[in-house]
Amino acid sequence: MSAPTAVHPRTVLLITSAAAFLSSLDLFIVNLAFPDIRADFPGTDLGQISWVLNGYTVVFAALLALAGRLADRSGHRRVFLVGLAVFTLASAACAVAPSVGLLVAARAVQALGAALVTPTSLSLLLAAFPAERRAHAVGAWASIGAVAAALGPPLGGLLVEASWHWVFLVNVPVGLVALVAGARFLPAGAATGAAGRPDVLGAAGLVVGVGALAYALVRAPDLGWVSVPVVAGLAVAVLGLAGVVARSRRHPVPALDLAVVTTPVVGLAALTMLAFTTGFAGMLVANVLYLTGTWGWSAPVAGVALAVGPLVVVVVSRQSGRLTGRFGIGPVVAVGALLFAAGPAWWALRLGATPAYPSGMLPGQLATGLGVGLVLPALSSVVGTALPAHRWGTGSSLITTARQVGSVLGVALLVSVIGTHTTGRPEELGLVRAGWVMLALAGAVAAVCALALARAERRDRRIEAPELVVRQSTDDCPAGQAG
Repeated sequence: MSAPTAVHPRTVLLITSAAAFLSSLDLFIVNLAFPDIRADFPGTDLGQISWVLNGYTVVFAALLALAGRLADRSGHRRVFLVGLAVFTLASAACAVAPSVGLLVAARAVQALGAALVTPTSLSLLLAAFPAERRAHAVGAWASIGAVAAALGPPLGGLLVEASWHWVFLVNVPVGLVALVAGARFLPAGAATGAAGRPDVLGAAGLVVGVGALAYALVRAPDLGWVSVPVVAGLAVAVLGLAGVVARSRRHPVPALDLAVVTTPVVGLAALTMLAFTTGFAGMLVANVLYLTGTWGWSAPVAGVALAVGPLVVVVVSRQSGRLTGRFGIGPVVAVGALLFAAGPAWWALRLGATPAYPSGMLPGQLATGLGVGLVLPALSSVVGTALPAHRWGTGSSLITTARQVGSVLGVALLVSVIGTHTTGRPEELGLVRAGWVMLALAGAVAAVCALALARAERRDRRIEAPELVVRQSTDDCPAGQAG
């Protein structure tokens, strides 16, 4: 069925936000189902089971850049619908997988669908809204993704009460509704890719490089940073990514658009996103561990307690576009990152083994919610302000890739700080506090990167200002006198 020529922008926002919600939710929803999945498949070791959780993130991060490039060449609507169909079918396959190997394989396919959906959903959203309303639309879209990520562990805990299979089955009805609505209502934009065969070898190098980096980061806490597998993984990552850069410099249709990567504002935004999500992803794991382990709360009760942060994100993110329009993206992100850092710093100083939610956990949640609500929408809006329309898919995939790599790094660093066998018992409170300190440092690093982003924005404005003056002077000249 062909899409109509005119679609209300809010319809596009609703459809793309539903897809973004699913792809973000599945990054974190498995956390609380992990023990139950392992119990259902006896005889498997921890390394095998861990890829049910980590395989999704690795594949998602590795394929995002390629997915954005494919969308720019083939059309954002087409790739979005294909990705949504793949994600929905793979979710059903995860729920009925009869073995760990098939579950991991289904999770990898699920991540492929999410990688196709995420950058295309943002590109479709940017195209649907006029320039003056894009920041507000991106704020709403990003807040949905942030809420999904934050609600993943609590929702996972509720679903596991019935069965771990529901962790995956919950995606199916939402995915089907979004797929039907997308086929009916999303506008069919023209493909904008240049002629030529895509660099498949470069794309493979990107998958290998990012995958090897993620493997090394995940395995380092157990094996050690100087162990042979971890060092080999880091070496493969360096060689693979270096090969991608080398090929992308001369290939007519590269796997990685270096013009996008080297755009100062976009590159610094990706770096800031990497640092920020290192703290964000680690926070989700640490707080679930603390509430269920140290305080001994059940997963559903912990989920209710952790719902305050996402609610703050929803409220604040709606104002993010207005703030970035007035002050710039960099300054808003810097303030948000510092607010986020204040949350785990507060927990490390104030929380103990005795439950103290109103005076201990809640103030930190308010601070982190404010930070996430400011940072994620602002960084996502960089693509629409710094890149031409035909590179929105590529640019958004870069920002999202940085977000997923940061998530892998955050969980790996948290585990390396608190230990692989920590369960959050009261006697392990010192380890949990050390994890909170690491999260606060990640927020501080993100703030420093955001200040560099602010300087790049000011530099761009100074470059553009003389051009505007020249154009205005030319327009003011009488006809025949210009030049």
